[in-house]
Amino acid sequence: MSKLIPSVGKLLGGVTTTTKVAPIAVITNAKYSTKNEATFETKPYKLHKLEKGPATSATLTSEDALSMYEKLAVIRRIETASGNLYKEKSVRGFCHLYSGQEAVAVGMHSAMRDIDSLITAYRCHGWTYLMGVSVLGVLSELTGRRTGCSRGKGGSMHLYAKNFYGGNGIVGAQVPLGAGIAFAHKYRNDGGVCFALYGDGAANQGQIFEAYNMAKLWNLPCIFVCENNGYGMGTSVERSSASTDYYSRGDYIPGLWVDGMDVVTTREATRFAIDYCTSGKGPLVIEMETYRYSGHSMSDPGTSYRTRDEVQAVRQTRDPITSFKEKILSNGLATADQLKEIDTKIRKEVDEATKIAKSEPEVGPEELAGDIYYKNLEPFIRGVHPNSPLQHIETAARN
Repeated sequence: MSKLIPSVGKLLGGVTTTTKVAPIAVITNAKYSTKNEATFETKPYKLHKLEKGPATSATLTSEDALSMYEKLAVIRRIETASGNLYKEKSVRGFCHLYSGQEAVAVGMHSAMRDIDSLITAYRCHGWTYLMGVSVLGVLSELTGRRTGCSRGKGGSMHLYAKNFYGGNGIVGAQVPLGAGIAFAHKYRNDGGVCFALYGDGAANQGQIFEAYNMAKLWNLPCIFVCENNGYGMGTSVERSSASTDYYSRGDYIPGLWVDGMDVVTTREATRFAIDYCTSGKGPLVIEMETYRYSGHSMSDPGTSYRTRDEVQAVRQTRDPITSFKEKILSNGLATADQLKEIDTKIRKEVDEATKIAKSEPEVGPEELAGDIYYKNLEPFIRGVHPNSPLQHIETAARN
C-alpha cells in the first residue's frame, strides 16, 4: 500500500482549481490495525411525523474510520490556523470558526454523493475543504490572496466550490436559495438533493418558513439542516425561541433530531435523509444538536453569555474528535501510531499552507471587473464613472 498524495490545490495560470478533496494520510506507514471493520450503536434520534428513523447501528471499516478522523482533524487544524491568522490581522473583516461542530460536516459529507449540493451560512471553512478546496485554497481566501478559492475577493464568508454554493453572510438567506437549488435538481431530474444549512440563530427567520412551504408544495428534494449550537450570537436558544424543537418546526414536513457531536450518527442520519428525499417524498428537516467552542465570531470572546466551565465540560465529555478517536482505537480500527502520523502530516500541511497564505500577493486592480458575469456578452462593465468603463475579464477556471 502506498501513501496518498497530500491535498494541495493545483495552480493553473495563477488560478486555484477545486477538485475532490484528497486525503492527506488515510494510509500510513505506522503500525496497522488488524481489524477491518466494527459495528457501532448510533445515538438515539427523535422523530417528527416519521414512522421510522435512521439505522440504530452502523458498520465502519478501518479505511472509513481513518478517513473520517483525518477530515475531523483537518477542519479543527484549519480553524485553529484561521483564528491565529485573524489575531495576527492577516484576516480582515469577519471570521466565524467551526471548532466543535466538525462531526456535523464530516458525517454528512461521508454520506453525500457527487450529484448532491450544499449551501450554508458563514461558518463555512470546514465545508469548503470537504467540498473539494485545498487547505491552501481556504486559508488564502481568508487572507485575501490570489491562491484563494475565490481569488481572495470573497473572504471568510464567501467560499465556493463545485456543488457548494457558499458561504453566505446574510442570516437565513441561504435557505430559500437552497430550496431553489433543490428545484434545479428536480427540474433536471438528476437525482440530486440539496442540503440547506442554517443555525438556531436563523431558525426564526420568516424566509425559512416560506422556503419550507414552497419546498413541500413542490415536493422538492431539499434537506433543511438546523445546526443548533446552542447560541445565536450571544443569545441562548431558550431565550430566543418559544419552541426549541427545531426538527419539528417544518410542521407538515417530517423532521429528525440528531446528536450532532457523533460523526457516525450524523452519517447515518444523512443516508436516511437522502433515501427519503430521492424516493419522491419531498423535503425533510433535520436538527443537528452541536456546540461551538469559540465565540460567535472572532470579535466575540464567547464568555459573557456562558461560562468557561460550560465550554470545558463539552470539550471533556462530548468533543467530536476525541470521542471518535477513543471509539476507533478501542474497537481496533486504528492504532495510536496511525493517528499520530495522520496528525503530524495534517499539522505540516496546514502550517505550510498558512505560510503561503501570508506571503502570496493579492490580485491586481485589473480584476476589479473580473468574473462578474459568466459568458459575458458585453466587453465592458460600468465603473464608478459612466465615461470610464472597465474591461471584463474571466480569471476563474470553469468546470
